[in-house]
Amino acid sequence: MVQRTKFYIDGTWTEPASPNRMAVVNPANEEIMYEIALGSKADVDAAVDAAKRSFKDFSNTSRGERLALLGRVTDVYRSRIAEIAASISDEMGAPLGLADREHAAAGLAHLETIRIVLEKYSFEEEIGSALVVREPIGVVGMITPWNWPMNQIGAKVAPALAAGCSMVLKPSEFTPSCALIFAEILHEAGVPRGVFNLVNGLGPEVGVAMSEHPDIDMMSFTGSTRAGVDVAVRSAATVKRVSQELGGKSPNIILDDADLEQAVASGVAYMMLNTGQSCDAPSRMIVPAAKMREAARIAKMAVEQMKVGDPRAVATTHGPVVNRTQWERIQTWIERGLADGATLVAGGTGMPEGLNKGYYVRPTIFADVTSDMAIAQEEIFGPVLVLMKAEDEAHAIRIANDTPYGLAGYVTAGSVERARNVARQVRAGSVNIQGVFADYAAPFGGYKRSGNGREWGRFGMEDFLETKAIAGY
Repeated sequence: MVQRTKFYIDGTWTEPASPNRMAVVNPANEEIMYEIALGSKADVDAAVDAAKRSFKDFSNTSRGERLALLGRVTDVYRSRIAEIAASISDEMGAPLGLADREHAAAGLAHLETIRIVLEKYSFEEEIGSALVVREPIGVVGMITPWNWPMNQIGAKVAPALAAGCSMVLKPSEFTPSCALIFAEILHEAGVPRGVFNLVNGLGPEVGVAMSEHPDIDMMSFTGSTRAGVDVAVRSAATVKRVSQELGGKSPNIILDDADLEQAVASGVAYMMLNTGQSCDAPSRMIVPAAKMREAARIAKMAVEQMKVGDPRAVATTHGPVVNRTQWERIQTWIERGLADGATLVAGGTGMPEGLNKGYYVRPTIFADVTSDMAIAQEEIFGPVLVLMKAEDEAHAIRIANDTPYGLAGYVTAGSVERARNVARQVRAGSVNIQGVFADYAAPFGGYKRSGNGREWGRFGMEDFLETKAIAGY
């Protein structure tokens, strides 16, 4: 049974220090499903104390012990994957099939990947007269978002366990159940008491308490750039490490020798995946100026094939956005695009046809968008794609790099060699070329205001390690 009114602290389900609660609303029908407990500084203090006590013993466990532990966690996770998927579908509106094959599967993928990393990783090496050792950083505070909840929980918790850290997790209050199920999974798998702790709550209370806590050695944060800045500022006083995966406004460059039909259609599909609520969504499609009209036609056709509706309906391809605040924000951005003179190709404001309840957004495409328009610069975080025209390859690269963000990029060309050359010039933490995406062993993270540090695979585990040189060893 999911423990929605308790926190997982020091290996037990614990009553919150105060009785504050919040309703969790189903975005598909706007109905309240249940309430969750909201934590306070007192709950954070209890969780950090437990993590601090457990760190000494857990940090000294062997590679074999941690491999065995991760194996048990993986096995239990598999047995509850359908339950995880259902909770994500209900709480953030992802179609059930997507919640199963992408959302819930991502958490499993991170667990499986980090076991492979841990099996081979060298924690010691000799450099000159010194033995260089890599040790767990300590107690880690983790704040995860609602848009890919299990992906982000898995990307943080799995490598932290592999590294030998203890931790306190604050998941999003909009998608709490999958995190609570994950806590039950870790408990059943035998994670030692105090190593993993979970406190639900709001950023201004729980997030602030974690960021400012003197006994948290590192903050690992995924969310908006605005909130990430706040975490970093509050963490600075205790000089803790801060690793952040923040916002994005990722370019999708389609060059003049690419297969336009295929590139545009696939670009629209990936942009609209998860109803556009992905930090690395290719939200700016950059096409040859001479092909703008044709690209717009193809994009419009692609959107018209989409079915927006009930996440539990078999025919649904796209569900609602997560809540009313997000819905209203997206409507404002669509209105801003119209006011700034962008050409509306598909969608627009209001609810999709046939729907009058729920936080559903019409998949929207703008053409003739220029870099000085707000919709080309700011992260909308919804199903809104902008088409921008480039005079040549060099111009496309300039447009691609002309935002404060640098999380991801996409390039399609007539040859792999040309795509690779352009990818090297895109200022982003990951660039996908020719429709190929990086697997879970590759690093993920951003340049510029899209963050710092890296997650996934070996690079993700190294973020949770300190480096020590022992000279004269």
